[in-house]
Amino acid sequence: MNDTTLYDVVIIGGGLAGLSLAIQCAGAGYATILFEKEEYPFHKVCGEYISNESVPFLQRLGVPLQQYHLPQINTLHLTDVIGNLYPFPLDLGGFGISRFTLDNLLYQTALKKGAVVKTGTKVQDVQFANDRFTALTSAGNFTARIACGAYGKRSNLDVKWKRAFTLQKSNQLNNYIGIKYHIQHPHPNSVIALHNFKNGYCGISKIEEDKCCLCYLTTAANLKKHNSSIAQMEGELLSQNPQLKAIFSGAAFLYQQPLAISQISFEPKTQVENGILMLGDTAGLIAPLCGNGMSMAMHASLLAFLNIDLFLQKKVNRPQMEMQYAKEWKARFSKRLLAGRLIQQVFGGNTTTALFLKTMDALPRLANAIIKLTHGRTF
Repeated sequence: MNDTTLYDVVIIGGGLAGLSLAIQCAGAGYATILFEKEEYPFHKVCGEYISNESVPFLQRLGVPLQQYHLPQINTLHLTDVIGNLYPFPLDLGGFGISRFTLDNLLYQTALKKGAVVKTGTKVQDVQFANDRFTALTSAGNFTARIACGAYGKRSNLDVKWKRAFTLQKSNQLNNYIGIKYHIQHPHPNSVIALHNFKNGYCGISKIEEDKCCLCYLTTAANLKKHNSSIAQMEGELLSQNPQLKAIFSGAAFLYQQPLAISQISFEPKTQVENGILMLGDTAGLIAPLCGNGMSMAMHASLLAFLNIDLFLQKKVNRPQMEMQYAKEWKARFSKRLLAGRLIQQVFGGNTTTALFLKTMDALPRLANAIIKLTHGRTF
């Protein structure tokens, strides 16, 4: 059944970027509809560390984080593939919270602001004609003046629209898998750790309720070499790092099965596709070792909203809105994405990782400068 309402904004995807944008648009009085294929609350493959650059923004959205007594993180531990540990301070720091909790808080806030949120709804396509977007969904067709894509790392929509990154041949930037668990483990509240193993790295940090998020990234080839068995790969490969062996052998795992995602690409992406404003991982994915994809997603929603607001107030036309959003997105994030890709090249290697970490340890100013590249300013 088709909805005859003309919405101001239609948003595809209800993660951090999509929900944050919905809250801002609905809060400004714009008719806003968002589609999410899952039902809240649900888990996502994600590192679940948020830089403190996002705190003022979340406060403005009205998200009640203070009631969860979240772990405050101010130290980074990095290990090479044989377990040698190097500690570094995180000047800006951050906090830990699960996507299960945070996304649901944003969802409830969006509803309170008056956004229409269609859960359990898949978007098959978005078409543009007569200055209007039509979202073709499993719940019917919906029309809006502006369309935004915030559906994550990879979707059937990317393939349908033949986005450039989906057409790239398999290489070191575009064929990763991500695996995530929640565990009980005596990990320090103030520390986020990244442990290297061959062609991959695994992060661990505390979240709410004294749980830990354990999430790792590696190549699809690594999994294939271990008979496509996650358990075998963890036992034979990840556990070669003594730090990871201690975690996997001693922790209490809270999921019956790990969460997994494949075909992760760090190839550059466009910020506007077919007139649709792209946000979050849909616009460009930062390497998890930089730890700020969550902050970038929310910051992108602010940039998108400011430009959408100008368009809906008829202060700019559609091409101006699209051009300015893409320009601002690149100005804020392109250096961070580049830094993430460059750092990723030296992680997960026996020699390169050890040399890189020893150099950072010997040159604290260099280490601080590299860490600052992965964090932005408050917004």
